Amino acid sequence: MSEQPHSAASSAASPLTDADIEHAAALLDAGELVAFPTETVYGLGGDAASPEAVARIYAAKGRPANHPVIVHLPPGGDPQYWAAEWPEAAQKLVDAFWPGPLTLIVKRHARIADAVSGGQDSVGLRCPSHPVAQKLLAAFSARRGGHGGVAAPSANRFGHVSPTTAQHVRDEFGATVHVLDGGACDVGIESTILDLSRGFPALLRPGHVSPHDIARVLGEAPRLPDGSDATAPRASGTLKAHYAPRTP
Repeated sequence: MSEQPHSAASSAASPLTDADIEHAAALLDAGELVAFPTETVYGLGGDAASPEAVARIYAAKGRPANHPVIVHLPPGGDPQYWAAEWPEAAQKLVDAFWPGPLTLIVKRHARIADAVSGGQDSVGLRCPSHPVAQKLLAAFSARRGGHGGVAAPSANRFGHVSPTTAQHVRDEFGATVHVLDGGACDVGIESTILDLSRGFPALLRPGHVSPHDIARVLGEAPRLPDGSDATAPRASGTLKAHYAPRTP
């Protein structure tokens, strides 16, 4: 058993050091969970290539096993390592919006365990813009020959409100999860999710990157979720009961 995780920083007044980042990357490398800030919300991260680590995420959150998680990559990371197909539209959107709050759904490469996609043949990828997230992802990826990715849904129990500060995460999980405190998140809502796995762009979850933004880059508007798209892949944060405050 590893030693009990602890919070690396208690406030924005105590900036994270390189040693803090490397310690968190080592925990991820050992299969432990680490909560870290992105520009959207805090994520509960685990090694995306480890079914055991991903299972720990599901267990900690109480998340349904068929509900996929998003793989976070560092700037300069190779999304095509994770993808069986890489559409031209995907590269255009990466060039326009990464790092940033846009998740792309593409066909999953056979080398990638299906735990991250809830058993589907697709995978969600994004590159966050928060500097703490970028440092952590880069440090972890370096330990994996440049191909490390961190699966990270929001750092809250399933059905609760997504956390935008490190204290929110501590309130949710106590001392059971290692927390990197990078201050309050700028955007405060989850990333836009766009499906590119079926030959056309389809919005699965709205977010900071709007359909108009996407249309401007692709030259076509994405299909919008109207409840009639039965072939759409399941996406993180789209169940009807996903965001459920505990207040009556």
